[in-house]
Amino acid sequence: MLHEPRLLTPEQATLTTLVAQLAVVAALATMLVRFRGFRRILLTERRDWPERLVFAGALGVPLSVAVVSRLLLGYNAADLSLAGPFLAGLIAGPYAGAIVGILTGGPATIAGEWAALPFSVGCGFAGGGLREICPTEAIWHFSPLFFTGLHRHVWKLVRRFDIDWVVILLAAPIGLEIIQQAIRYRWPHRIYAIDASTPLLWFFVILATVLSVAIPIKIWNSARIEHRLQEQEKLLMLARIEALASQINPHFLFNTLASISSLIRTRPETARMVIVKLSALLRRLLRSQDHFVTVREELEAIDEYLDIECVRFGPNLSVKKDIATDTRDMVVPSMILQPLVENSLKHGLQAKVGGGQLLIRSTRRQSHVILEVIDNGLGMTEDRLAEATESGIGLRNVNERLRVIYGAGCQLKLQSIQGQGCSVRLEIPELVVPQRVPA
Repeated sequence: MLHEPRLLTPEQATLTTLVAQLAVVAALATMLVRFRGFRRILLTERRDWPERLVFAGALGVPLSVAVVSRLLLGYNAADLSLAGPFLAGLIAGPYAGAIVGILTGGPATIAGEWAALPFSVGCGFAGGGLREICPTEAIWHFSPLFFTGLHRHVWKLVRRFDIDWVVILLAAPIGLEIIQQAIRYRWPHRIYAIDASTPLLWFFVILATVLSVAIPIKIWNSARIEHRLQEQEKLLMLARIEALASQINPHFLFNTLASISSLIRTRPETARMVIVKLSALLRRLLRSQDHFVTVREELEAIDEYLDIECVRFGPNLSVKKDIATDTRDMVVPSMILQPLVENSLKHGLQAKVGGGQLLIRSTRRQSHVILEVIDNGLGMTEDRLAEATESGIGLRNVNERLRVIYGAGCQLKLQSIQGQGCSVRLEIPELVVPQRVPA
């Protein structure tokens, strides 16, 4: 048995159109904020003319196409000729709002709705004028959940006669919707507006107009907050890296000055040579303001440090390097090797009887660079090995820097056999974009 199709009543059709309109608004706002250029415009409050034009075009062109779809296809839910220009003016200023008003009102005016263009442009100027007098943060705090605290805002306005911007931001689109409905009532075919024939439909039409403004603001503000959090996390990471590096440099400087002090009386010429080499190393550190360098640059800094230590150790220290060619241009944290080399010299080779050997090796495995510092010194016991990365300044700071930059999964690996030596291994992920991060 066939059933006759049930058609929607005029009231149901209007409500369906309003719901679809909110879906169109949310979809458009979400798509626009995914574009980096549009998102960058949202992040700044002082926009020059090119940025205003980009913003107006990005918002106005889709809205213009939506108006055309209403005129040609009868899809009424896509028409946002009130909310669109008002929103553009509220975010980017009166001229951007006016441009969006021209883009949305132009096609309707050409189709015979001659009141559409001046009304849309007026909505853009209304939003822009409100932006000029309203605090910026008050605009971004305008939320689709405004009704939850509306009674407090109204009571504050009535009791203290204080300007509450939430009430004003709410009243502006409501007033514009009333004007639009009045024009439509007086000249039925000269402007488009969703039919509000009953008090209940009036309420839902006005609510949809307010939400058509509040929903994009909420979506775009969430993107702004997310970007700010990412920037704060980046700044925090750089601050932690710099703080850890500042702990390493004084530690190295103190040990070197102690060595110079011991040479001044016995070998003054050698002490003078060490001072010259130390000054060259310090000049390099002062010139370099990068938190990340290539393996090649890191090894150059290590060479200057080892020149100082070789003077102190004399012929008892033999340094070898095994550096893979394909690792020389890979990017690693600066001053990451010096604490490891210093640790081997101080705790492994300094007290060793006979010649000491130090090997610095780099290899590449897939997208990782592996750095190793190996010595044949005194080594460490199992108990000492377990606490080495927690008690020593050098190893602890290197380990912490790796965790801060690359996450908890990246840390140094320490192996040692008492009486035979020690090996420190770093497995550092290759940066996706080998970009230097300045201090």
